[in-house]
Amino acid sequence: MKEQLIQRYSAAERINHWIVAVCFILLAISGLAFFYPAFFWLTGVFGTPQLARIVHPFVGVVMFLAFLRQFFRYYHHNFITDDDIKWMKSVRTVMAGGEVGDTGRYNGGQKGMFWLMCVCMAGLLLSGVIAWRPYFAEFFPIPLIRLALLAHASCAVALIAGIIVHVYAALWVRGTIRAMVEGVVTHAWARKHHPRWYREMTGNSTPKH
Repeated sequence: MKEQLIQRYSAAERINHWIVAVCFILLAISGLAFFYPAFFWLTGVFGTPQLARIVHPFVGVVMFLAFLRQFFRYYHHNFITDDDIKWMKSVRTVMAGGEVGDTGRYNGGQKGMFWLMCVCMAGLLLSGVIAWRPYFAEFFPIPLIRLALLAHASCAVALIAGIIVHVYAALWVRGTIRAMVEGVVTHAWARKHHPRWYREMTGNSTPKH
């Protein structure tokens, strides 16, 4: 029998996602090189240390703009509901392979990750602009620049930690990676992990019991 599939992401959505992902990897690598001397050799990701310092903020702007596009695409799917609270309180059950609540397009964990990214992206942009030499830093006092660098590092660490969890969860839940590579998921996957979204996509009004 031919596998029944549901489109979860269009080609444009997947391209947007991978632009953000590639930019994030480049920024995380070069950022670690700037803040930790032991990792300074990682500046080679952009060729030379000098070039890395020049290119890093521009790649950051590209990532922010790409994520901004994602924000306007998905923010209305990420408002927290009672089912999401129930999901968050039952992480152990979820980790054991169970599902909790009548989950829509995104579950509580995915929504939490979305809003974490929003806060971190805004913090990285604001602090990055304040510390960006030679374009903007000269307009701000040195104490503020130092605080901006601290905020930048804090947002970066929080975002890196969140992305590690995000990637782990995508690998843990079989079929999730396919959604962002091929853009489709099986009916069985959607029915198990996102029952309300499955009903919306298929027109099946029977709720999950």
